[in-house]
Amino acid sequence: MKFTIAREALLKPLNLVAGVVERRQTLAILANVQLVLEGQELSLTGTDLEVELIGRVELPSPPASEGEITVPARKLVDICKSLPDGSEIEFSLDENRLILKSGRSRFTLSTLPASDFPSVDQTESGQSFTVKQGDIKRLIEKTSFAMAQQDVRYYLNGMLWELATGHLRTVATDGHRLAMCTLTAELGISQNAQVIVPRKGVNELVRLLMDDDHDADILLSNNHLRVVTPGFTFTSKLIDGKFPDYERVLPRSSTKEVLGDRGVLRQAFGRTAILSNEKYRGIRLLLTSGELKIQANNPEQEEAEEIIAVDYEGADLEIGFNVSYLMDVLSVMTSDSVKILLSDSNSSALLEEPEASECSYVVMPMRL
Repeated sequence: MKFTIAREALLKPLNLVAGVVERRQTLAILANVQLVLEGQELSLTGTDLEVELIGRVELPSPPASEGEITVPARKLVDICKSLPDGSEIEFSLDENRLILKSGRSRFTLSTLPASDFPSVDQTESGQSFTVKQGDIKRLIEKTSFAMAQQDVRYYLNGMLWELATGHLRTVATDGHRLAMCTLTAELGISQNAQVIVPRKGVNELVRLLMDDDHDADILLSNNHLRVVTPGFTFTSKLIDGKFPDYERVLPRSSTKEVLGDRGVLRQAFGRTAILSNEKYRGIRLLLTSGELKIQANNPEQEEAEEIIAVDYEGADLEIGFNVSYLMDVLSVMTSDSVKILLSDSNSSALLEEPEASECSYVVMPMRL
């Protein structure tokens, strides 16, 4: 195995692949990245047995010799980053050592055999469809904040992907709030499906989707999600569990509609949150005709109050929320205004963008 590559050409896929590799591993080889050189294509693979990422880069000229090997991922990244911009790096394999040369620098890295490197099941059976990378990225970014973290209800520690005739939908919830976003598209699938993509898989995938206008080929099997683009192949195991029936959580009989400026609301919530209880983050909303009063206090008897104008005509209402949950929703929205649908002080709030109904957010109330 011997080839030469520009530092910048190698660094981009190497950084992405190394992101999958966990720093602390039970198996030594899982701390490594696999290098495979075939023809003029160099592929780099990283995995933690749950998520696998294969990055590909084309060499400008045929290599001196092909081959495959695994080397420590973090050390290889650090070496490449430390070299000057515009450097050329020459790789060569000397028995069980990988030698890197660039200018007057020389590095020798330990290796492990590529034959020992674990591979995620490459089954190709399942449903496949093609969508724009930007569409997938938007679905993830609009909903991923609501995923649970290390919840005992393991099926909440991920994101539901729902395939149906005419749409692809992502849903995430931690039991206190729910985020749902829908892409209307003819996917050409043979049957409806629901799968749960684990949290790490979701977070890694959104990092990779950088070419918004380019297609991504997606394969869903019983156990894996695979996303293929010209630059990488991403595979994630799925969570084996049943996601809650999210349709039942969506408020259907809201009687009060509030329309407000998203930026003004977000800033007001942010200021009020400063004096909320640091543990529970509770704030109180007092709604009257044309006006919203936001209040917060904490165990030190400190208080904050904001009064902002809103478009609302209806009965007075007092309701409590975790301010962080409201701010998370307003942060992922892009519209100038926000529509909040309420029923009473014990019922969930439904937040939507007035102009677009592709995303919906549910936030449970708090007792203060």
